[in-house]
Amino acid sequence: MIAIGPELYLWFKTLHIVGVVVWFAGLFYLVRLFIYHAETANMDPILRKMFHKQYALMEERLMNIITTPGMLVTIVMATGLLLVEPVWLTQPWMQAKISLVLFLLSYHLFCYRIMGQLKKGNCYWSGKQLRALNELPTLLLLVIVMLVVFKSSFPTGIATWLVILLIIFMALSIQLYARSRRIKEEKQLITE
Repeated sequence: MIAIGPELYLWFKTLHIVGVVVWFAGLFYLVRLFIYHAETANMDPILRKMFHKQYALMEERLMNIITTPGMLVTIVMATGLLLVEPVWLTQPWMQAKISLVLFLLSYHLFCYRIMGQLKKGNCYWSGKQLRALNELPTLLLLVIVMLVVFKSSFPTGIATWLVILLIIFMALSIQLYARSRRIKEEKQLITE
């Protein structure tokens, strides 16, 4: 354990939490932009070109000005916390958390790939597939927060399963709402 004042530890912790909030907010909104961007394929060519350009700009700015800096702050502050408390690295909850964060980093990099494909106009992800992809950070966030809060006494009781079922229900509701909205829009186009 590195000998530092309690104030520095609290700064690491504070900035780590802020970084996490910024990072996840960016990831949530970024994939939502991807959905809208992918759905421009069904637009009139003139509108498609304008929206394509605007979405590509918004995605790039969001990723480079908000999301990636939030990720970097999160990682740097987490490293500071682990330097202060290296014993955490031996604990299973922290090892699981780090594994999930590494997966989240892969997701982040994958978002760069999708962003590039959308910008070039060769992304084959549908809006529906991107909506499903958008649920992944929510699940990761839930499990990571639970690991931090509960540590080695990770809950497996009924409350945990109810929360998991609630999240699955919410994800399915979002998917069903999007599907019903698409069907309604298609019917409206047919009747016009």
